[in-house]
Amino acid sequence: MPPPRKIDRLPPLLRQWLQEELKARNFSDYEQLAEDLAFRCEEEGVEFRIGKSAIHAYGQEFRDYARLQEQAQEEIRVFLEEASMTDEANVTKALFQQLTTLQWKLHMTLSSPDSLPDPRGMKDLTTALNNLIRSTSLRDAILQAERKAQAAKLDAALEAGDITSDFRQQAREIMGFA
Repeated sequence: MPPPRKIDRLPPLLRQWLQEELKARNFSDYEQLAEDLAFRCEEEGVEFRIGKSAIHAYGQEFRDYARLQEQAQEEIRVFLEEASMTDEANVTKALFQQLTTLQWKLHMTLSSPDSLPDPRGMKDLTTALNNLIRSTSLRDAILQAERKAQAAKLDAALEAGDITSDFRQQAREIMGFA
């Protein structure tokens, strides 16, 4: 097994800085970026130097990864904007499909003894799981808001004399929020 790349051995904050700089510099200016990274490494006490060709290779890989992430996020954003509250189950289903697809890809990578998994696969899987959890929380919040609105309508109808208190109580019981 080959040793890990120097870039992969960077402390997380330096790697995050490098990723942000790659984006800010539009994945170019690698010579200056190598100098800036060397300066930051020296400040942080990191004992190795990363050349511009290694940064370029990493930058191209990261650019492709970032584009895929942006595309996936945009597709999910558009889907969620188009989905009405009645389509909430479909949103959860779509997020679950995304999660199972990522899990399957990661599983297939792990099952091959010749290839090591891309650690970003776990990040993608975690992100998808997070989205699914947030979707569930969103569903619960929407349900609570709808029930509150329905209860307020029943209370308003009672105050207006349109229904009796017995009818209001029966309606609340039927709707499941007695």
